Amino acid sequence: MGQFLGLRTVIYGVTNIAEAKAWYTLLLEQEPYFDSECYVGFSVGGYELGLNPDARSITSRADGVIAYWGVEDLAAQVERLGAMGARQHSEIVDVGEGVLMASFLDPYGNIFGLIENPHFQLQDQ
Repeated sequence: MGQFLGLRTVIYGVTNIAEAKAWYTLLLEQEPYFDSECYVGFSVGGYELGLNPDARSITSRADGVIAYWGVEDLAAQVERLGAMGARQHSEIVDVGEGVLMASFLDPYGNIFGLIENPHFQLQDQ
């Protein structure tokens, strides 16, 4: 096994942590497992989605990196995110072999990627 163990945490910078916590609680349909005034953490399929008000000052632009969160029905999630007021960052793209990708800008300017990949399987470590 290599030095890298895989994705563990994606942290989004937010300007208002209480507002962001409410928005992501609605999006993820779950309460955070960790909730403080300086960090909010959600467990999403065994991975961490974190909200951090200090991260916004560290990165001024997130366009270079996009973390993609797995979904089973991308079209339904694209419709749902649009209804929640998220702006579409990239249209649904079929990258081949049934793998679909799209991305959105959350209300705080972070890119939130979605991927429907029927071939993905978690590897045992």
